[in-house]
Amino acid sequence: MAAGSLVVVGTGIQIGQTTIEAKAQMEVAGKLFYLVADPATAYWITKLNPTAESLYGFYSPEKKRLQTYFEMVQHIMESVRQGLNVCAAFYGHPGVFVFPSHEVIQQAQQEGFAARMLPGVSAEDCLFADLGIDPGTGGCQSFEATEFLVHPRRFDPTVGLILWQISVVGEFGYRPDREATLPGLRVLVEELIRFYGDEHEVVIYEASTVSICKPFIRCVKLSTVPGMEISPVATMFVPPKDRLEYDVEMTGRLGFELGREQDEQLQMRLRISEPAGSSESSKVLDPVSSHSPESS
Repeated sequence: MAAGSLVVVGTGIQIGQTTIEAKAQMEVAGKLFYLVADPATAYWITKLNPTAESLYGFYSPEKKRLQTYFEMVQHIMESVRQGLNVCAAFYGHPGVFVFPSHEVIQQAQQEGFAARMLPGVSAEDCLFADLGIDPGTGGCQSFEATEFLVHPRRFDPTVGLILWQISVVGEFGYRPDREATLPGLRVLVEELIRFYGDEHEVVIYEASTVSICKPFIRCVKLSTVPGMEISPVATMFVPPKDRLEYDVEMTGRLGFELGREQDEQLQMRLRISEPAGSSESSKVLDPVSSHSPESS
């Protein structure tokens, strides 16, 4: 095994969500790289290890994101090749929507270096907690927004749908201006309206990066989304359009009958599957109205 090593960790969405193991790796690393979403976490990381170096400087409006990511990978690998025990810390879970983390581990291993990834708290974990969604009751579909559009999909409108990176639909560069990314968002909304209708309510969600602040949770009609100010970290949750149906033949094959009492109990657990705007759905999404900008 070659000298030098690499550990990729996640910082979570908030500072307090960094695992004990991830923090320990950041502290003892011979070289620490980081790419996070807020200045508080960045400052905290620089205090953990004096070798800490941000990767944010690789971003540029003149470059494609993929080029930026490969440059980050090569920069990290330079320290690994020097024989250092390197730690790379990324926002959230380091394996979720983090191309450089997977790429640098693969390259390090191919060159004979020890390389591994530690799990972290992701934005999806926060979404489940903040919206009160249990993916084990009713299921859940999750797609990156551009990828959702460019591949023919057979998704299920009776199951909750999570769409990530809705602020950069169809955008492969680094474009901080909203007008550059708005056309892609319009296309996404138009496609969703085909299946859900323009009156269907969706949730625009942003996890809080600071423990003393509430998450941004706003429930709006699908047709109004293009007119909203969408932040770079916004996610869309689309509640199910229709009530889940049960396969009577299958329940019989499993050896039980779905009686009325059982059905009511199951629907209480699956209440997020009620059509948006119904009384049960309103109970589940009640935090949306209480955390919206108009009520804060």
